[in-house]
Amino acid sequence: MISPAPGIELVPLKPGSATFPLPGVDAEVVDDNGNPAPPGTKGYLVIRKPWPGMLHGIWGDPERYVRTYWSKFPGWYFTGDYAMKDEDGYFWILGRADDVIKVAGHRLGTLEIESAFVAHPAVAEAAVVGKPHPVKGEGIVAFVVLKEGYQPSDELRDELRKWIRETIGPVATPDEIHFVTKLPKTRSGKIMRRVLRAVISGQPLGDLSTLEDEASVEEVKRAVEELRRDLGM
Repeated sequence: MISPAPGIELVPLKPGSATFPLPGVDAEVVDDNGNPAPPGTKGYLVIRKPWPGMLHGIWGDPERYVRTYWSKFPGWYFTGDYAMKDEDGYFWILGRADDVIKVAGHRLGTLEIESAFVAHPAVAEAAVVGKPHPVKGEGIVAFVVLKEGYQPSDELRDELRKWIRETIGPVATPDEIHFVTKLPKTRSGKIMRRVLRAVISGQPLGDLSTLEDEASVEEVKRAVEELRRDLGM
């Protein structure tokens, strides 16, 4: 729905931005009250008019269709995503609105934090999950894959904490940062955050039939055990 369209118009690209809605898609970023969010402010992505290829219903459950997509902002289709528009009107998708970590009353999208990590020169990939915290409600745990030429170190871990704090704000400062060489992903390339949450909490991993590489899970386990042992956790 929101994507560069080189066959229609060439627009300058901004790394990380989805650019602009495709023809026929009337998209907007709104706040909790349905008002357009100011530039640079996180809000909810909605589609204000029907568009080609839109979902018309959920088979056998029309009430769920209305409840999920049309009830939050009546008359507008709610995509379920957080997004932001910048001063130039470019759209930035910030992750699922239901894939959030609630830290001290603040709702933080996992993709928002992961994107901040990847913006650091040393980071190739990142995955973020929440863990229970006795004071904040949830703490932030990050798994980071470094680019070639960078090595894990306590100094780099501290630098990344500072980077996230300055990029998003103090509330987003990670409680734990684990360095790994690969992340658990499905065969289609989707990060399996539920597996990361299970490792962090010591719970069963669940169904791993779609896991691309079993070694990635073992590496995550080792990284968590080593850091927590070093910290005396």
